[in-house]
Amino acid sequence: MNRKKFDSLLQLAIEDGVSDIILAVGEAPMFRYSGTLIDIKSEPLEARDTELIARLLLQHRFEDLSTFTASDVAYELEDIGRFRASVFKQRNLFRIVLRVIPVEIRTFTDLHLPTEIASLADLTRGLILVTGATGQGKSTTISALIEQINRTRKAHIITVEDPVEFTYHKARSLITQREIGEDVTDYQSALRQALRQSPDVIMIGEIRDAATFEAVLTAAETGHLVISAIHTTDAQKTFGRILGFYNEQERQSLRERLANTLAAILSLRLLSSIKGGERIPAIEILRMNTTIAECLRNPDRLSEITNYMEKGRDYYGMRTFDQHIVDLYQAGLIDIETARTAASRPTEVERTLTLEGSD
Repeated sequence: MNRKKFDSLLQLAIEDGVSDIILAVGEAPMFRYSGTLIDIKSEPLEARDTELIARLLLQHRFEDLSTFTASDVAYELEDIGRFRASVFKQRNLFRIVLRVIPVEIRTFTDLHLPTEIASLADLTRGLILVTGATGQGKSTTISALIEQINRTRKAHIITVEDPVEFTYHKARSLITQREIGEDVTDYQSALRQALRQSPDVIMIGEIRDAATFEAVLTAAETGHLVISAIHTTDAQKTFGRILGFYNEQERQSLRERLANTLAAILSLRLLSSIKGGERIPAIEILRMNTTIAECLRNPDRLSEITNYMEKGRDYYGMRTFDQHIVDLYQAGLIDIETARTAASRPTEVERTLTLEGSD
């Protein structure tokens, strides 16, 4: 496979609305469409094909590929699309997974995101965490938030990513985009530098470890709006993951810092639409208020947070996954089986739907 064929394959993926492309030796290229893997009609790839593509993507970052193990890079087809590529070795053969990143940044409406999220773009300080498993829409949700800020107010937005995914064009804001490995060595260094670069908003692509989270939290404590992603499935598990970054002696101080700094947690799950061909986000929204802050400060009350999220829907714009799943079902966007499967508490969701259906 030469570069022309590779680029044609990527263009086809964009035209077909594919989310991921997987290239493996001995297999035809595979597309992931609406969460499902699909084989495309093509000859199986040979080792020389995947090595050629790896060299094209890595662009001489690694002169000696015999010792190469893995790297994440970005690749762009001008005016067509961008891709986040994970290049890695599997039994000494190259394997490549590419995530499609649209050229046009989609809005909250395009992404079927609830209107309650738009107000987060008005915040001038605090920490916003966007959570979910891989492929559940964290990056696109963050890009919609950044673009909303860009369109609505004058600010200096600094993004630090590994690699840079969405590219933004100046509207009302000035946007600085820095890439790990190209512009700066690591997230911690980038955050320290960002605080000296007159930022209003800082976006960190992903929190992978304790050092990065500490740097993110410190940046938010200095009075900036900080937005980042973390691989957790809901708000309750996010608190557990964060607490796990610190030892027992540090956790009470951490709880106080979170109570003073955290602004919101958005957790996403993409569900199959009843119409087919697309996925609809179910979103859990936690917004900080006095009650949530008190639950954070007291380790014995951490488990109460989900209950307060349910109660804070009308006044604070919060919601749990199960509340949103019920909404999606009632709006005719998902079927009953999807609602059951995706729910955190399937029995309670089914009971709610049954009772409401009998009214």
